[in-house]
Amino acid sequence: MKTAVPVEPFTLGGVQVAPGTRATVALPVSALPDHTPINLSVEVIHGKRPGPTMFVSAAVHGDEVIGVEIVRRLLRAPQINALRGTLLVVPVVNSFGFLARSRYLPDRRDLNRCFPGSSSGSLGSRLAHIFLHEVVLRCDFGIDLHSAAEHRTNLPQIRVTPRDQTTARMAQAFGAPVILTSPLRDGSLRGEAAERGTPVLLYEAGEGLRFDEFAVRVGLAGILRVMRDQGMVASKGIAKARAPSLICLASSWLRAPVGGLLRTFRAEGDIVEKGDVLAAVSDPAGEVETELLAPAPGILIGRAVLPVVNEGDAVFHLAALSPKADEDTVEALTAQLDTDPLFDEDEII
Repeated sequence: MKTAVPVEPFTLGGVQVAPGTRATVALPVSALPDHTPINLSVEVIHGKRPGPTMFVSAAVHGDEVIGVEIVRRLLRAPQINALRGTLLVVPVVNSFGFLARSRYLPDRRDLNRCFPGSSSGSLGSRLAHIFLHEVVLRCDFGIDLHSAAEHRTNLPQIRVTPRDQTTARMAQAFGAPVILTSPLRDGSLRGEAAERGTPVLLYEAGEGLRFDEFAVRVGLAGILRVMRDQGMVASKGIAKARAPSLICLASSWLRAPVGGLLRTFRAEGDIVEKGDVLAAVSDPAGEVETELLAPAPGILIGRAVLPVVNEGDAVFHLAALSPKADEDTVEALTAQLDTDPLFDEDEII
């Protein structure tokens, strides 16, 4: 009879976490001008039995609060009480932006363009360096939680690295309504982690500075499904996805044809055909109205929520559905080409 190899304590920031226990570890980052300390707070759940090490992070952009609510619920999920392996959860990566209700750091840098960072660079560079080396690179894989920026909302969706079998399989296990391939960006967490051999799944859902119950539930269930697929938790209490994920080949933003008052007739998640009326823009007096039509068939994966628009403002994010949607998800994702890369939030304004 084989003797089980004992699980060693997990050490983070000088704190030892014994098998079968959990702890909150504060990694010092900086201090505010009034000398209030700012830490990177990491929740460490260290299982009694061996298994993978996984991270889940939220609020890399400080105004993307949906991810914070998802990890709050994850940390209270009964499934992780019998965890195999180790789970590192960072509820708020960008505390500076979170406190200011801003996407950015105090110097207006985007933390998700600061990786790999350095210990002697800008504030964002230092924070990126700490998060990457203390958390991300110590893990076998991870899930990074995001939302749309203010005044836009996203259908729950998973973004994976093109031609990456690992993230494609994780996405299939996650079970979000939509899976899209998204190119790796210079300076991004996902790009840097991929270069160093740590696959990261990116979840996008909802709106900045707002909670969305559907987006939160999809995110929580998806994380637990990935953990189940990786053998970290048991299946009990983890619901199966109601339908297979739709695979999208490419996407584009449809913009307001004129400025005025926007009335939308379709919502995120709607599948539309070419020529469908998606919205109308009117002048305040209602004398002139211009319709916005779908230029091609697809699924709406994001939209603006402000009713006042300027000519050229991004209104709907339309994604093309893969003709291979009924075939094996992993094969379809890894075979597809980068026909029209997804835009990031700052690139669609």
